[in-house]
Amino acid sequence: MSILVREWLKQLGLYWQTTHEDRLEIDREIERRTGVDCDTALAQGMISRDEFLSIVYSILRRRRLMEKAV
Repeated sequence: MSILVREWLKQLGLYWQTTHEDRLEIDREIERRTGVDCDTALAQGMISRDEFLSIVYSILRRRRLMEKAV
């Protein structure tokens, strides 16, 4: 799991709202969008704060929807 994803989530107060699986999914989505590993993408500014938040919220929404469906 990405060190920077964890740090960004903590800075934004969202770390404790995410599970380990959520954080792995955030990593994968950043890598999918940028084509590089997530730490590199965040360190080089390839993902903005707003885009990062969008990714996090979409993953959290998806998890809630899946939990409701079960």
